[in-house]
Order: sequence, then structure tokens, then C-alpha cells
Amino acid sequence: MDFAIRNLSVLAYAQGFTLWHYRAGAAPLGRVAETGFFDDAADMFAAGDMVMISAAEGGRMLFVTGTEAGVVTAPLA
Repeated sequence: MDFAIRNLSVLAYAQGFTLWHYRAGAAPLGRVAETGFFDDAADMFAAGDMVMISAAEGGRMLFVTGTEAGVVTAPLA
């Protein structure tokens, strides 16, 4: 499944930080975590943002590490 903007929402925003939620539906968590998955919304993300992912197989938290050459995420450590 490809990225769908309608499945992305803001949960909280403060001081330049945004906590996002993405409903992945049938998309595997590994696909959603790939670099570039969120590129269609790159202008909305900032380094330091966090994304909560809900998928059929479970959930995951991602940390946005960069947006200059597409959206790059890393698992929350």
C-alpha cells in the first residue's frame, strides 16, 4: 500500500515539534518505516517530529531524522 495523506493526522503540536499518527491499514510496518514512504508529505514534516504508526500487524513509533532529500525516519530508541 502506498502513502495516503488522508491517513495522516496531527495528534499534538508545540514549539515546532509535531506528534503524528498514520493509519497504515494493510501496509506492512516495514514498508511504512522505509525511507521515502512519507515523501508526498515532506513539506509537513520536520526533523525531530515523531510518528505513531497503527497497522494491521501492530504499531510502531518512528522519529523523523531529516526531510531535505525526502523524509527519513528511524525507529524510536
